[in-house]
Amino acid sequence: MNLKTLVYLDNNATTPMDPRVLEEMLPFFLEKFGNAASRTHAFGWEAEEAVEIARENIAQLIGANPKEIVFTSGATEANNLAMKGIFENYSSKGNHIITVQTEHKAVLDTCKHIEKLGGTVTYLSVNEDGLISLQELKAAITDQTILISVMYANNETGVIQPIREISAIAKKHGILFFTDATQAVGKIPVDVHSDGIDLMSFSAHKLYGPKGVGALFVKKSNPAVNIIAQIDGGGHERNMRSGTLNVPGIVGLGKACEICLDELNTEQKRLAGLRTHFEKELFILNDITINSGQVSRLPHCTNISFKTIDGDKMILEAGSQIAFSRSSACTSATMEPSHVLKAMGLTDENIHTSFRFSFGRFTTEDDVNYAIRVISKIVKEHRSERNYGHHQSV
Repeated sequence: MNLKTLVYLDNNATTPMDPRVLEEMLPFFLEKFGNAASRTHAFGWEAEEAVEIARENIAQLIGANPKEIVFTSGATEANNLAMKGIFENYSSKGNHIITVQTEHKAVLDTCKHIEKLGGTVTYLSVNEDGLISLQELKAAITDQTILISVMYANNETGVIQPIREISAIAKKHGILFFTDATQAVGKIPVDVHSDGIDLMSFSAHKLYGPKGVGALFVKKSNPAVNIIAQIDGGGHERNMRSGTLNVPGIVGLGKACEICLDELNTEQKRLAGLRTHFEKELFILNDITINSGQVSRLPHCTNISFKTIDGDKMILEAGSQIAFSRSSACTSATMEPSHVLKAMGLTDENIHTSFRFSFGRFTTEDDVNYAIRVISKIVKEHRSERNYGHHQSV
């Protein structure tokens, strides 16, 4: 298969690295190879300076203080560090966590682990649009609740939760608020302080940076948030995450954030335009549903259910021409139907014919038009075959 002829519409799984990011990273593999913790010579000083510049660029994108950024290997580690670190540190106050049925597995599986440690977890339901009920959230709070964890924007549907309302409820009850913002950071404006966020995870490879590096925002004041490290070692990252810093990766994340900050507004509009065009053209096919209704969602992705087609055949036939997916990359290897769409009330049959298309910085109008042609052709063929088979059996 020639990947150069394949149109890539799976940017929620991972984004291609921006060449400007790679260019910034390259010197730190070869001539600037110092350890950022080496304080006795110029190689270490140079690496440390590069890390701090990256920290500033990242903080600027999300409205944080650079000292509030903790580097990790990615959002999965950041999720684990946030949730386990809070559970362990605040155990004297309580052992109850509130989250949502539609969270990423990195959050849900961490919750399962916490339950094994003696914690209790409430999993909020969502409505047919994928939104939580603020009333249900309020009703779930107990005097043992120490953390509310709600994803900023869903990785499968793009649905954006009412973050400021959720954080206000958390604050009113003196509860910490954590959000997995892996899909939101760099795609829409995110400001940790005006959004009322105490902890937030995100990853470089979702915003045109390298794989294997991410960050956790940990609030330093009003209130200061303290977490117990989950990796012990040399006390790196203010004792929150030990391990030699991935300097080239961190430099890449910093540059990726700098570019996102510069281009966010124009890119948001461009991608929303491509998505609108994509959905409008596919609606001509009839019997298709956008799995999110009319609620607020990320500008660059859509989750569409095509009725009366063979979902497996769709993947096989279109997959050699377009890269897209059924659900998240982390769960696509399993045969289980999407837990997100299931929680939204879709039947197994509708889930089977639902697909996620996510555009990105390097997606062109030609790419989108090509995808529309390929998908339209396959859907029409499937429906024609099914109708023919139905008439034959009558």
